Amino acid sequence: MAEGRDEEAVRRFVERFALDLTESGMARMPARVFAAILVDDHARLTAAELAGRLQVSPAAISGAVRYLTQLGMVARGREPGERRDHYRISSDMWYEVVARRDAILARWEQDLQDGIKAVGVDTPAGARLEENRRYFEFLRHEAPRVMAKWRELRSARRSE
Repeated sequence: MAEGRDEEAVRRFVERFALDLTESGMARMPARVFAAILVDDHARLTAAELAGRLQVSPAAISGAVRYLTQLGMVARGREPGERRDHYRISSDMWYEVVARRDAILARWEQDLQDGIKAVGVDTPAGARLEENRRYFEFLRHEAPRVMAKWRELRSARRSE
């Protein structure tokens, strides 16, 4: 056991953080798998290690890592000469997930624009859709500035 690491507290954190992720829309098992990998010192675990730590079946792990891989939150890798895949989280994972959101926000903006045309610009529904469209437009335009600020902050911390 690593010095200063309280395994029971780690287990409680994994479950609490997974619950928070679940409440924000992520499925329960992928949330637990993500949290378990996140707290690993090497940020990488095999399916067998995940199943053991979370006390679930390998099938549950398989579905969860497939989902997380599709979202780009977990990457699959294999060490040379090993037969088992490792699932890992990069330190840039959140940055990468947010960066990909730009395309989604642009698509939602266009969908809302189409909706405005469908319901009519001067209708209450049109006004509501326009407000939502402007919100996503705002997020899409502000995200690059926020991401650049994060890169600066992270670079400054690494050089300390």
